[in-house]
Amino acid sequence: MPDARDTAPDAVVAEEAQIQADRRLIVEARQKGFWATLGAYTRLSGPGWLQSAITLGGGSLSSSLYLGVLAGFSLLWLQPLAMIIGIIMLSTIAYVTLSTGERPFQAINKHVNPVLGWGWLVATLMANCVWSLPQFALAAKAFRQNLMPSVFGAEAMAPNAANALIVGSIAVLCIIMVYFYDRGGWGVKVFDIILKAMVGIIVLSFFGVVVFMSAKGALDWAAIGRGFVPDITLLWSPADTFSPYLSAVAEQFRGFWSTMIVTDQQDSLVAAAATAVGINMTFLLPYSMLKKGWNRAFRGLAVFDLSTGLFVPFILATGCVVIASASRFHTTPAVHFAKPETLPAVLQIVRDPSFTGLAEDARRERLRAVLDDGYVGEEAEQTTEDKPLTVYVTNQILKEMAAPGFAGLSDAAQLSALRDALWGADPAAVKGYRGNALMRVKEEMGAAAFAVAMAEAEQAAKAQGADVQAAVKATEDALISALPAADRRMAAMLVRRDNIHLAEALKPLTGHVLAHYVFGIGVVGMAVSSIIILMLINGFCVCEAVNRPSRGWLYRVGCLIPMVGVLGPFIWQGAAPYLALPTSVFGFILIPIAYTTFALLLNQRKLLGENMPRGAKRWVWNTLMILGVVIVVIGSVYKAMQMTERSFLGSGWYGAGAILAFVAAAVIVHVIRKRKGKEVLL
Repeated sequence: MPDARDTAPDAVVAEEAQIQADRRLIVEARQKGFWATLGAYTRLSGPGWLQSAITLGGGSLSSSLYLGVLAGFSLLWLQPLAMIIGIIMLSTIAYVTLSTGERPFQAINKHVNPVLGWGWLVATLMANCVWSLPQFALAAKAFRQNLMPSVFGAEAMAPNAANALIVGSIAVLCIIMVYFYDRGGWGVKVFDIILKAMVGIIVLSFFGVVVFMSAKGALDWAAIGRGFVPDITLLWSPADTFSPYLSAVAEQFRGFWSTMIVTDQQDSLVAAAATAVGINMTFLLPYSMLKKGWNRAFRGLAVFDLSTGLFVPFILATGCVVIASASRFHTTPAVHFAKPETLPAVLQIVRDPSFTGLAEDARRERLRAVLDDGYVGEEAEQTTEDKPLTVYVTNQILKEMAAPGFAGLSDAAQLSALRDALWGADPAAVKGYRGNALMRVKEEMGAAAFAVAMAEAEQAAKAQGADVQAAVKATEDALISALPAADRRMAAMLVRRDNIHLAEALKPLTGHVLAHYVFGIGVVGMAVSSIIILMLINGFCVCEAVNRPSRGWLYRVGCLIPMVGVLGPFIWQGAAPYLALPTSVFGFILIPIAYTTFALLLNQRKLLGENMPRGAKRWVWNTLMILGVVIVVIGSVYKAMQMTERSFLGSGWYGAGAILAFVAAAVIVHVIRKRKGKEVLL
């Protein structure tokens, strides 16, 4: 069997010398005691940091942001608990790999089932390529909107040109990093140092934001502390902080909002259990350890490495994002509510022929005269994009009027554009609000009646030769405006936010530099570090598929495949449903199977021999693994069915069918292998 490392004599000699030196360092440190061992482990750690670099990506950022929006501080316990389960299973993978010295893909194909082995590899390949797309898109967006808007922003450069320059530069950086890793020796050391620095920057960026917020007295640390205490009641009831707002909703519709909140809370709980460790992370860990030459002597180091290199950075970074998001967004509407008379007053001003002839300052002053008293309660005191709300809305109205063709729009289309401007929020937030509010409208009207109303609006517009899209939107907006204020507020509270929204929300508190530059650096660090690790994993996959050493030209070619991610800023928005669905479902199928496979291998005396855990250690480890496997199985099946039900497929049974088909294929191959007399441990 080819070794996982290079077969070139000079490379082997150099690496073997380094491996032997590392082993001596560990043995000598153990003889000297705890502190010496801790120092040696810290010096030699590495694969755990690779895990941290990949898990701290765009997915972790978006899920952490929404946890804060949805439940405030109440779900701070969720991600640490999910990661503990993941580390238990990764520790099992590490123990089996380091005890046997076998490459896991080959071992599973030989001792267990090639369907499981190839499924594991293919799912990892799919995940590497598909999930590189949003990472490039996230990094490009952070550069354009957070870090360098004057260079790459919409007003400075065409979006496609800006995206091309950004992703091209990121791709070159990532390729250089992969080259260092494949060089071995000093190259790996340089790679480890840079990657640890990147993870450190990610953590410090988000941690710094929270420290600054705390210094400003903007955080309730007692509530934050309570948020780390597990609360399973969130599986069936909304977070307590929603109570006063739900109480304001009419009783017959209170259940609608409660169900929406609880469903999202359940999704978050289950998704965290199923995705704390992705399928590609299970592939990365054993091969990154084997590439460093680790064996049985490094098993203690592996657990330490996962605990410090993965758990600590992950919890600090995601926890700080949840805290920042919760403090700025939880129970805070994403849009602002103008008084009913404000829109007609603005429309009257805009249609006044004399208005367009005024100087810009005069136009602003006339609009501000209406807007200063045009919002409900304390809304006028709010800020958007670091400007007073009325200033921001005035700018948006003038921007709409300056758009080509505005004067020629129908009354309905002009009204729709002005109404969107009055929300005082960016288009993504307005879209999220309208989506939530329309679900509430359908709950009251019924889906059939709502469809009829939209069809009638469309037919009327066609009969009058009017803009159909504007007419339908105007009808929707009229239905939304007719909702009680309490319902509209709930719809606005539950809008998902992204990193740009958080940066803008933090700006009045932290200032522009900390909100945009420090936070933006953290976001870019997340994306770039994830891309690098996705490339490394793909190199391992390609080499394993053809049973070749994970080094040299083949490894580098494999690493380059996830560079398809450079298309992310251009195609991800439209392609996401079609690419993410099969990749996610396949990953959800394989994660519990991978966990179960390694859990069973841990108890195989024929494979592990004297390295198989015994006595109390075995009972404790198996208990923890069984708990982890059960939780992940439930979460994965739930998510696979949920994703297919909510997709263009329209039914959760497609997810269930995919699971059953894969399991059936594995069983059939297992029976065939047994009949042929092949060695099968499971």
